[in-house]
Amino acid sequence: QVQLVESGGGLVQAGGSLRLSCAASGTIFSINTMGWYRQAPGKQRELDAVVGRGGSTNYSDSVKGRFTISRDNAKNTVYLQMNSLKPEDTAVYYCAADMMSDRSAGLYYRHWGQGTQVTVSS
Repeated sequence: QVQLVESGGGLVQAGGSLRLSCAASGTIFSINTMGWYRQAPGKQRELDAVVGRGGSTNYSDSVKGRFTISRDNAKNTVYLQMNSLKPEDTAVYYCAADMMSDRSAGLYYRHWGQGTQVTVSS
């Protein structure tokens, strides 16, 4: 069984910074894409940033230039450095990872973390 555990959320003033971490654990043979999503109250979950196994990244327009996604493959961990935070960044942030747990099956499945609250005050 695999799981993703996020940490690093909290309350910060507008213009401040936070760093989120998400560590994968369990029986893992390979992790492909890892990413960060957000879900604000009353809204659908939306993608903020993704990082491939080789380090290639992609960002939504709303966070480009402010957020940086990175990963440590040796630690099975993905990070999200969030700078210049705005009140509209307030949301529950979820990490996701496409992981292979059964080498014989050779399939990747998307797993989700439990979410961590980020609140940005004005």
